[in-house]
Amino acid sequence: MASGGLQLLGFVLAFLGWIGIIISTAMPQWKMASYAGDNIVTAQALYEGLWMSCAMQSTGQIQCKVYDSLLKLESSLQATRALMVAAILLGLVAVFVAVTGMKCMKCMEDDQVKKMRMAVFGGVIFIIAGLAALVATSWYGNRVARAFYDPFTPVNTRFEFGSALFIGWAAASLAILGGAFLCCSCPQRETSYPPTRGYPKNAPSSGKDYV
Repeated sequence: MASGGLQLLGFVLAFLGWIGIIISTAMPQWKMASYAGDNIVTAQALYEGLWMSCAMQSTGQIQCKVYDSLLKLESSLQATRALMVAAILLGLVAVFVAVTGMKCMKCMEDDQVKKMRMAVFGGVIFIIAGLAALVATSWYGNRVARAFYDPFTPVNTRFEFGSALFIGWAAASLAILGGAFLCCSCPQRETSYPPTRGYPKNAPSSGKDYV
């Protein structure tokens, strides 16, 4: 029962992490800059994400623009996109594999060992997906920090960490932690002992003595 509870907890955490990775990928707030110009009416908050850039006016109106061309983007941004999309696809595969190996499901009930191995395999895929998302968000955050502390970067064009980065870090951690819990449900090998040999039984006496 304890193993089943740990398995269920791991799947829930990994699934929530996968949902968080999807949300983080879709959000435009990967980096943000907030500043006020000479006129407070023209104050803007600028956001940039993996797919679009947005500007929010002081009145609350938000205008977003999708990036025009994929080839015009920086190679680092394209690599971040690829890692996040790969993490989402790996998470989708991990969901189906882990669900098949869950003890509460009726699939593969005739072979419990293979069933538990499927859950472990799903946990491994969750860990890989979480690592891909963690690398993507950390790499992007490192670029934002380096540009912020660069003395040649104008003050009014410096960006800070956006909320999507924090969601991505938390989601990647949940996916890795949940995948680790799923891997803990690996079936233990039973120690096999050689069969004990019984002593030969004496033949029953017939009551007759032969000379």
